[in-house]
Amino acid sequence: MGRIFTILTLITLICATGCNQQKKARTIKLAHTLDVSHSVHKAMVKMGEDLEQLSGGKMKIEIYPNQQLGSERECLELLQIGSLGMTKVSVGTLENFAPGMRVLGLPFLFRDREHAFKVLDGPIGQELLNEGEQYWLKGLGYYDAGCRSFYTKERPVNKPGDLEGLKIRVMESVTAMDMVRSLGGSPTPISWGELYTSLQQGVVDGAENNPPSFYLSRHYEVCKYYSLDEHTLLPDVLVIGTHLWERLTPQEQAWLKQAVDNSVKYQRKLWAVSEAEALEMVQKAGVEIIRPDKEPFSKKVEGIYEAYKNYPELYKIIQEIQETR
Repeated sequence: MGRIFTILTLITLICATGCNQQKKARTIKLAHTLDVSHSVHKAMVKMGEDLEQLSGGKMKIEIYPNQQLGSERECLELLQIGSLGMTKVSVGTLENFAPGMRVLGLPFLFRDREHAFKVLDGPIGQELLNEGEQYWLKGLGYYDAGCRSFYTKERPVNKPGDLEGLKIRVMESVTAMDMVRSLGGSPTPISWGELYTSLQQGVVDGAENNPPSFYLSRHYEVCKYYSLDEHTLLPDVLVIGTHLWERLTPQEQAWLKQAVDNSVKYQRKLWAVSEAEALEMVQKAGVEIIRPDKEPFSKKVEGIYEAYKNYPELYKIIQEIQETR
């Protein structure tokens, strides 16, 4: 009788433990490098709220902004070893882990934002998101990160020749370095968190980024010229580690994907507003906004496209992007 009682007690304990584990929400840790006032962070907050609602409280997202858990590269490495659940990175950083992504960083690849979204939200964009899985990184969706343009300290950039002799900060991206080099500048990879000080101290003469990032980083306090050549329309990518993704049930995956899709639509609306506000605010702060003729810049980088003919698979993707209507 005593043995039966012991067994029943153990079964009760096991069932109770199992029930408690089922009741406990699955919490996904998500880290990124941006400020909490950025549209990306706000979209992530919405994603967390939607996920909790869709799952009936069974799933939550814990967000770590402002490089709390490291740079974009470091966050991707944490995903690869399973120490972090999700992150947001620029395509420029992701290309170091998923080589096919580098085509999205090509200058003047997209005709306009509508063309870009059609590509990113279609089969080409999905194919590129899937590529990272072999490197333990699964892309879930694309956030709008606008167009990247040059900002400088000492002189405006009206034409490619104005970049001659200037050290321009770029991401750790071969494509970005090739572009700046083609335009006559000297590309200098520096982490985002160190850039303000590097601009102040003259380590670099300028950088390139979108209007909200230029404004929210306060780089406009150092750089008083912003040349809207809009050389790249480089999206941000929401990425989940395959270690985590494969542990999720099909239902959990569906809830998460729905929350991601909702946040992508929300972020793109926020982005359009934040971009206009950023340009207005930096002008009020004394930044000269330059709108140069883009044709000379586009002509200068044509050699980059020619080099891709040596990589047939990537060149095919480029052609498919250009043919998308």
